[in-house]
Amino acid sequence: MKKTDYFSIKFENDKIIYLDQTRLPLEEVYVETDDYERIAEAIEKLEVRGAPLIGVCAAYGLAFSLKNVRDSDKDIFFFRAYDRLVRTRPTAVNLFSALNVIKSEYEKGKNLPNIYSILISRAEQLHKDDAEYCRKIGENGLRIFRKKSNVLTHCNTGKLATAGNGTAFSVIKTGFEKGLVNFVYADETRPLFQGLRLTAFELEHSGIPFSVLSDSMAATLMKDKKVDLVITGADRIALNGDSANKIGTYNLAILCNYHDIPFYIAAPSTTIDRSIASGEEITIEYRDKKEMLAISDLQIAPDSYSAYSPAFDVTPAHLIRGIITEEDIFSFPYNFIK
Repeated sequence: MKKTDYFSIKFENDKIIYLDQTRLPLEEVYVETDDYERIAEAIEKLEVRGAPLIGVCAAYGLAFSLKNVRDSDKDIFFFRAYDRLVRTRPTAVNLFSALNVIKSEYEKGKNLPNIYSILISRAEQLHKDDAEYCRKIGENGLRIFRKKSNVLTHCNTGKLATAGNGTAFSVIKTGFEKGLVNFVYADETRPLFQGLRLTAFELEHSGIPFSVLSDSMAATLMKDKKVDLVITGADRIALNGDSANKIGTYNLAILCNYHDIPFYIAAPSTTIDRSIASGEEITIEYRDKKEMLAISDLQIAPDSYSAYSPAFDVTPAHLIRGIITEEDIFSFPYNFIK
């Protein structure tokens, strides 16, 4: 594989440049745009994905809605863009929090002549903040290691999911650099293979030894005592610690509980939804059944088949040993009211 210094998103020349993740790992294709509709499509099609990265991209998209717009048309263009972007994906709370930050800035200063520049600056700050959160998550996560460990992870939580070095991936990478991570097992993460296509790509680029495995193989790996701990990300965390993450995460938490293996979640504090008490209030996104019945453009089952296709599941708080944020590592029983 070509070794390049890849990135998930850049703001440059008054546009964003993002890596189209649907083309990975075989092609590294970057897209440049200042069109909020193109950004909305990219989020829906998973060209950009990962809760923190979705939020940052959406923030830029909403700011772009005012680019070269007449003062008399600002409200029309802004709220049209807001309504479009807020509908893209329902589960990741970072999308909504980032859009609402930009919306609040607009409502405070919409009559200012430089409101477009203000919104772009605010989006850039969200971008920088997420990168800093990732760094701190990686540092805080060092405290979970009791020895040089074999780690299992699910889906993708690295640069490709954030505006920095990642959440769970940042813990893994920082741990590896400090001599605390020996080996990583990356679940393939059906049906869209984010682990196989994206996490393996990032592990290889980081020089971290790894193997990929199908999601159904994790139990055997744990039974054979080849896993010391499991770290995943999250897309929305309720006040009681119930956490939504990529489908298959709940399976891992149950397996860890059975095999007495620590199960951790790593996420920025922006992923904590303080408006909901428990996971029962989390809206789960259901994807098109085609994602189950085909692999890329290869049809593997008839279109006539029905398919159950939730994109996320919710792990109950009592199964989570700790939630690693940029602020601290929190333990059960969780209470994020501040």
